[in-house]
Amino acid sequence: MRWWWAVGALLAAAVAELAVGHGVDWPRLDPLEQRILVELRLPRLVTALLAGAGLGAAGLLLQAVLRNPLAAPELTGVSPGAVLGVLTGIQLGLVPADSASGALLAALAGGALGGALMWLLARHGSTTQVAAYGLLGSAALAGVTTLLLAYQPGRFGNAMRWLVGSTDGRVWAHVQTAWPWLVVSLVLAWLCSAPLGVLAAGDGHAVALGVPPRPARAVGLALAVALAAGAVALAGALAFVGLVVPHVARAMCGADLRRALPAGALVGAGAVAGADALAQVLTVMVRSGSAAQRLGVPAGAVTALLGAVALVVVARRSSHVEVS
Repeated sequence: MRWWWAVGALLAAAVAELAVGHGVDWPRLDPLEQRILVELRLPRLVTALLAGAGLGAAGLLLQAVLRNPLAAPELTGVSPGAVLGVLTGIQLGLVPADSASGALLAALAGGALGGALMWLLARHGSTTQVAAYGLLGSAALAGVTTLLLAYQPGRFGNAMRWLVGSTDGRVWAHVQTAWPWLVVSLVLAWLCSAPLGVLAAGDGHAVALGVPPRPARAVGLALAVALAAGAVALAGALAFVGLVVPHVARAMCGADLRRALPAGALVGAGAVAGADALAQVLTVMVRSGSAAQRLGVPAGAVTALLGAVALVVVARRSSHVEVS
């Protein structure tokens, strides 16, 4: 029954994503509105679904292989690495500012390098040390990004998209570049979900079942990096999606990663689509402002606010369980 609730919520979020906002007057659509729907609204929806699915699955993998319920894609250095990759590519002239494929490939490269930096620093450490090194690497990459923005602030007018996370302005060219990466990574993650799920019970349990912990953990982290990098490259650093969605997925279907991973992708897709629909409603409400007309309310701002509230609820429930 919980699966049906999740599917229903996803469909409702998708319908809301297409229906709300500016530019389309339902139910009758003139030729211009039909073009807006096909060329702007639909790719924006697909962007939200793909990015949410990637972040939800990445968070589940991280929390399983690191045995840390507070692990998230930000922990791997992927999000700040992806942002830094795009801005560095623009600064060096390697990525044209109007190139969809160039920006996405730069974000993928930066995100992968950010995750690789974390793994190189912590490959011989414990799961706690991996988390600590991931936070340190993320902070260092974010610091470099801040310095780059401070050096030439006028050159990065669209930096907010990557720093906060937004689906606005995504077209089919962006989706065509990112969807094969995300879909293949999701399929590989599900195929590896059985051995990776064993890590959540501890290294000793994994060894007893014939799963070598270190190689398995490396595979899990690599897949999490691939998923998070693809999502960030497509929609920017959407905060809290990869942290909160795994808790919802495990509440739906338990800790078995074979079932939780598809649920996490499903819930993540619905969460980002719903957040973007709410962002469009807020944009219309403040449309009189010049900043709103130029940028709109980013979906990442909505996920950050709602995710923070959800995280407080999760933390309180966990503390009540520990006390009882």
